[in-house]
Amino acid sequence: MNASDSIILLRQHLIDPEICIRCNTCEETCPVDAITHDSRNYVVDADKCNGCEACVSPCPTGSIDHWHVVPKTQAYSLQEQFGWDELPPQQAAPLETPDAIRPSGNALPGEMPAAPSASSSTHAPWSAAHPYLNLYSLKEPVTATVAGNFRLTAEDAESDIRHLVLDFGTQFFPLLEGQSIGIIAPGTDAAGKPHYLRMYSVASPRDGEREGYNNLSLTVKRVVQDHEGNAVRGVASNYLCDLQKGDTVQVSGPFGANYLMPNHANAHLLMICTGTGSAPMRAMTEHRRRQTAKAQAQSGKLMLFFGARKPEELPYFGPLRKLPQEFIDIHLAFSRVPDQPRAWVQDKIREAGPAVSQLLREDTYIYICGLKGMETGVMEALRDICKEAGMDWPSLHQQMVKQGRFHVETY
Repeated sequence: MNASDSIILLRQHLIDPEICIRCNTCEETCPVDAITHDSRNYVVDADKCNGCEACVSPCPTGSIDHWHVVPKTQAYSLQEQFGWDELPPQQAAPLETPDAIRPSGNALPGEMPAAPSASSSTHAPWSAAHPYLNLYSLKEPVTATVAGNFRLTAEDAESDIRHLVLDFGTQFFPLLEGQSIGIIAPGTDAAGKPHYLRMYSVASPRDGEREGYNNLSLTVKRVVQDHEGNAVRGVASNYLCDLQKGDTVQVSGPFGANYLMPNHANAHLLMICTGTGSAPMRAMTEHRRRQTAKAQAQSGKLMLFFGARKPEELPYFGPLRKLPQEFIDIHLAFSRVPDQPRAWVQDKIREAGPAVSQLLREDTYIYICGLKGMETGVMEALRDICKEAGMDWPSLHQQMVKQGRFHVETY
């Protein structure tokens, strides 16, 4: 076969729209800006993608990891991918012997640019339990029954945050602290298509919201405005917040293979969160509390930095204040308390600098969850604390990332 007659096959990178939860992690991770999105789908530009797979590990659902071999001249366009509700079937391979199979894009493997260093670990701590993943999908969800729906914030607080308990009866739904589930709100969007999945971190430990029961809890904030303050009505959050005891809800998942807690007893946990980002921290804290209550020796320390506008808007504020200092070192930051200076989590981290730097010298695992806007301040605070203690934060950060000890989930 002459070179001019040969068929170049493309291993085209595709995203499964049925599983994708539109968290934007892939678009942020892609080092060559090959991933983009419209109001419904995240898609990959075959002309830009170099197949480096830097986006694969951070994806919490696995929807990113799909590769179809297609003739390069027949690669799926962006417009085709934007219109998908599900992945097309894999095309039959051409009869002719391919001259080459290349990853998406024009670069050969040896020409691929190196992926930038990730800011979050792409694998779990070495001692984490093995998670179950993707047991239930959008097409084949599992039905849970609402066992409780309680408001966590004060009745007169502006923020309506709820503690929702879902019971799975005798259905198989194992999970670990730090994992998430997908909620499928009923109905359709303005285009007449079913609502896509929304993901929520689980707030209960691995043995259930009520120990020994097959249930879990979520921490859900009723969304009534976007990040710019414009009025919007969150589809899934309002659906969940309005559920009554005995109602049923369609669930997919579990999701998340990285944001897991270590299982060895001497591991320290440094937890930093805002608002509903407290969900995984509550799960991890409760798991450690139950272990301690059973006299299962836990020498690892817990330190929590938790931010909200006011105490009245802080989820789990009451229960947190009841935990003893020797069990968990809690630092609360409030940004809108009358007659008090504003404080954010990074301010509290700096105030606790010596204790934080001591933890950073030891076997510590960092978890950050909440508003994305806090990332810069937290990283700067950790850098400054390390500098004061004679440590180099950039190198330590990268070491922790590689060792599965630095985990970030922000939105």
